[in-house]
Amino acid sequence: MPDMIRKHDILLSVTAGLCLVFSFSPFNLFPLAWIALVPLLTALSGKSVRSALMLGLTTGTAFFLGTIYWVFHSMHYYGYLPVTVSISFLLVLCLYLGLYFGICAALFSYMHAKSKLPAVLTVPVLWVTLEYGRTYLLTGFPWALLGYSQHNFLALIQIADITGIYGVSFLVAACNGLVFDAVMNRKQSESPSILRKWPLVPVIILFSVLIAAVLFYGTMKLNVPDQEKHFKVSVIQGNIDQHRKWDRRVQQEIVDTYTRLTEEAAGDSPDLVVWPETAVPFTFGADKNFTDSLLSYSLLSFQEKQGHYLLFGSVLAKDPNGGAANSAVLLSPDGRTLSFYDKIHLVPYGEYVPLRKLLPFVEKLTGGIGDFIPGKERVVMDTPFATIGNLICYEIIFPDLVRDFVHNGANVLVTITNDAWFGNTSAPYQHFATAIFRAVENRVPVVRAANTGISGFIDSRGRVLIKSDIFAEAVLTEGISPGNKKSFYSQYGDIFAFLCVGGTVLMFIRNYISKREA
Repeated sequence: MPDMIRKHDILLSVTAGLCLVFSFSPFNLFPLAWIALVPLLTALSGKSVRSALMLGLTTGTAFFLGTIYWVFHSMHYYGYLPVTVSISFLLVLCLYLGLYFGICAALFSYMHAKSKLPAVLTVPVLWVTLEYGRTYLLTGFPWALLGYSQHNFLALIQIADITGIYGVSFLVAACNGLVFDAVMNRKQSESPSILRKWPLVPVIILFSVLIAAVLFYGTMKLNVPDQEKHFKVSVIQGNIDQHRKWDRRVQQEIVDTYTRLTEEAAGDSPDLVVWPETAVPFTFGADKNFTDSLLSYSLLSFQEKQGHYLLFGSVLAKDPNGGAANSAVLLSPDGRTLSFYDKIHLVPYGEYVPLRKLLPFVEKLTGGIGDFIPGKERVVMDTPFATIGNLICYEIIFPDLVRDFVHNGANVLVTITNDAWFGNTSAPYQHFATAIFRAVENRVPVVRAANTGISGFIDSRGRVLIKSDIFAEAVLTEGISPGNKKSFYSQYGDIFAFLCVGGTVLMFIRNYISKREA
């Protein structure tokens, strides 16, 4: 039976998932992504929607197990959850994320069987539609979108200032569809499908012209003369062990570490110094003794002497009942609090517990998990040298959230994070890669301060100017040129993704009309 799932089909599906794993950081075999989906598409040939769903789910689950395996590390070693709970959570998460691959495969199988539309058209449109859905559904988790595999291909990804990350995903998925079309066209040369009516050679030429145009656009953007660097920023990477971070016995030691490294940066005369997420190991402001004695004594006197602004991460008390926010605070050179931003997009089961009332037992399983109050405002921070949009932790992976800050006037993005949670895994490298796209999409530089790395500076064209190693103290100083013009993406957002969603709807309408006429 042609619809039966054979061992060969499962092998092809797993192969596709593994090829995708090696396309991403830290392996960075990015050319592999352009053909990684072909084994899956081949396995889908002749399959029912149900079988296609299972094969796509297999590919997606294999991919995410190989890509976000670090979730177990974070939940067990730092969230203190039992091994069984951590493994179960990882498996459920990978199955959920893999389901997007499964739905994409099922829709492709349906479209391909009913309308015979070429895969070079259906695959990228469906793929972007599902990636866009993954960005928002159930709080969203747009980690490892297909386009991120190309973060080192700078000439290609410049198009993201128009299309966002989804345009790059589209091109990579389209190439996979084109290769599949070529394979099937050769196998089924007598098929009456649209591929025979519309010869493949013109399609290949058209796609090649499209890629050439994208690369030409990217090359032009990369060759734009560099702007004069207007101010200096120093990033401080304290490398504080996660197990010691909230130990009250070492609070003074932690602040001393950041003060010492900041003094080291002073030789470069920075205008702004950035410390990572929750670098200050106490509730800033509410814990008055620590706030006054630690900051006033060791930090503010130094600020007055050096005259730099300080941006740092801290927990801020928000109500008398103990509610707190994961925040970023901007201090002036004389120690005044100029601005603060409360993290909006909290990490589920990392910074808050969803479904607490509906599933009360979940709270018992997640006793080591934090519980923060989400922020509501996309605050931009004004300084004499730049308007700063500050993202905390994984907020940088949400394109539209980041765009909002730039749309509100930010011309420099600062992302502060504590990637110690990830341990020595692939996650810090994958997390850093997302910041490259946010810089290109919005045509603004990105400054990244991470507790244990990777810290660094990315210019508005996605070029990494300097970056740190992981799990080492570091002081990085770089000149910054603020963005001077909003990109198309910054102004209009995910229009390209909307077009793909609309394209998916139109394909369904086309199939429905064709079915009725038949």
